[in-house]
Amino acid sequence: MLFGATGFTGRLVAEAFARTAPPEVKLALAGRNPGKLAEVKAALGAPGARFQTLVADVTDAESIRQVAEQSRVVCTTVGPYATWGLPMVKACAKAGTHYCDLTGEVQFMRDSIDACDAEAKRTGARLVHTCGFDSIPSDLGALMMHEALEARGESGQMASLDFVLTSLKGGFSGGTIASMVTMLDEARAHPERRRLMGDPYALSPDRSKEPNLGRERDLTSLRYDEQLQQWTAPFVMAAVNTRVVRRTNALLGYSYGPAFRYREVMGVKKGVSGWLTGAAITAGLGAVVGALMVPATRGLALNLLPKQGEGPDEAARQAGRFTVKLVATSVTGTRLTGRVVGTSDPGYGETSKMLSQAALCLALDEAKLPRRSGVLTPATAMGTVLTERLRAQGMTFSVE
Repeated sequence: MLFGATGFTGRLVAEAFARTAPPEVKLALAGRNPGKLAEVKAALGAPGARFQTLVADVTDAESIRQVAEQSRVVCTTVGPYATWGLPMVKACAKAGTHYCDLTGEVQFMRDSIDACDAEAKRTGARLVHTCGFDSIPSDLGALMMHEALEARGESGQMASLDFVLTSLKGGFSGGTIASMVTMLDEARAHPERRRLMGDPYALSPDRSKEPNLGRERDLTSLRYDEQLQQWTAPFVMAAVNTRVVRRTNALLGYSYGPAFRYREVMGVKKGVSGWLTGAAITAGLGAVVGALMVPATRGLALNLLPKQGEGPDEAARQAGRFTVKLVATSVTGTRLTGRVVGTSDPGYGETSKMLSQAALCLALDEAKLPRRSGVLTPATAMGTVLTERLRAQGMTFSVE
């Protein structure tokens, strides 16, 4: 059941299901406007006949209950999730229905863990957040490096893992911008939410068991990295992805290491050209965040940024790409390099691919999946089974 099928990203996910779901899979579209649901079906052409439709609204508890109870998996693109998401998570936890979404909102995920983890464990539901560019490349990439070390006869424990975004072509979705605004508003209005978002272990299942490794703040300024031998700039998604990877480590019994250090940055070239590029990225990111934080400038910023429900055309989506370099250093000093590569716009093309494959993985591959339930991460819920699905769809996960 694809909930939010009439939005821009929802339509892309529906297209992905129409292309890749095996014939025996029963597909459905849910949303609050029956006319728009019919439009989505019609736009899919002949494959649209596969989809049933169900009218549902996040403000109608009974309709949300029906979506959860009539589905094996609910896949939702209805955000900002902090505003609209928790009723569906709760309904799926109660019904024992698997769930996946695209959230990048740390505060929402914390609320989901606190409200739904115990119930989902009781019913057997797998509730999986961040199944798009946030945070599948990070989470499955970290798992890949851990397993690569184990395959070389090591424990798999890492002293450190660096995620370096080396190339990116494409934009952030309007939904991502809306979620960012929601997070900024909550942080400004509620000091306890601000402290939560700043906590590197905000998603930990047991905060008291996490290590004290000193300063673990995400990069906020341009910096030359001696270990990587290049200039590095802040990566806007690091504040989400790093928390997800650390939750994975905790849920896996700290198999990445009890003192595992993880960080994410954007990598730019050496020398003056690298410094100039990094300075431009840092200044641009700071300007966007600063403008969104101030009411007087927010309206102007939102007029210039992608709006919720809008996005690039197919040609622009297909022209996008991203490449991530992963540098893992084991506790014994072994160093491995890996890559994660996407072949279309990360916020739209690759994200719709990742979310649709996560939903199909939850629906079809249960016998292969780790025996876990509760509020999970992509790596702990699906692991390498999802990695193989994404490889089959053209993504690269490799260790060099």
